[in-house]
Amino acid sequence: MLTYPNIDPVAISLGPLKVHWYGLMYIFGFAGAWLLGRYRAKRLDFKLTSDQVDDIIFYIAIGVVVGGRIGYTLFYNLPLFLENPLSIFKVWEGGMSFHGGAVGGYICAWIYGNKNGFSFFQLSDFYTPLVPIGLFTGRIGNFINGELWGKVSDSPLAMVFPGAGPLPRHPSQLYEAFLEGIVLFCILSFYLCKPRPRMAPTGMALLFYGIFRFAIEFVRLPDAHLGYLAFNWLTMGQILTIPMIIIGLLLIFFGYKGQKNRSLS
Repeated sequence: MLTYPNIDPVAISLGPLKVHWYGLMYIFGFAGAWLLGRYRAKRLDFKLTSDQVDDIIFYIAIGVVVGGRIGYTLFYNLPLFLENPLSIFKVWEGGMSFHGGAVGGYICAWIYGNKNGFSFFQLSDFYTPLVPIGLFTGRIGNFINGELWGKVSDSPLAMVFPGAGPLPRHPSQLYEAFLEGIVLFCILSFYLCKPRPRMAPTGMALLFYGIFRFAIEFVRLPDAHLGYLAFNWLTMGQILTIPMIIIGLLLIFFGYKGQKNRSLS
């Protein structure tokens, strides 16, 4: 069994001002995506200036934060929002939905592309491979916050989380950081070593994120106020992830089908 490090969720405290690790992890994630985005922009088959990369990351950051918070409220915690609407602004306390953030990011990218002459999949294929950086830092933020822990386990990787009782549990946040962050980043980086058809990079990211998230939900404890939604194992995260897997497969299929049709024309 491992020992939970019990890191103070507040990274910096200056009087009434408190900077939480959870918020810093979002900043680190966006900064990492920005740096990699500037590098990737030089290798694209369409031109993106450094200023355009900056703007795209800014638009996506707004979409991720707003969409993530709205998604969490709608999918996971609607009763609390109805009781206290101001709770939606307490991002530092956790409570962000990846699925809501993904939708928000795609919407903002579409808005930017529509204003600046880029197609939706030009931009999504550009920035989707940057997402695992934010997924990694975000899950580390969850771990520091001591939230979203896993089921009780006798695994050698298990640990006792504060507020989760005396029994050791799967550190599901670290599993997600590894699979959705590191492994997904490696898969997409390897896949993009060669030019790929339009839509396929976006599809690959959605597909493998969906597979990893769906699998980890089996050892991650569902939100207490939601529990399992069906069959005593199906969680909200799995329900929201199934469409991602289907859409990912469709994008890969139509991407390669379109490439084949173009090569025959």
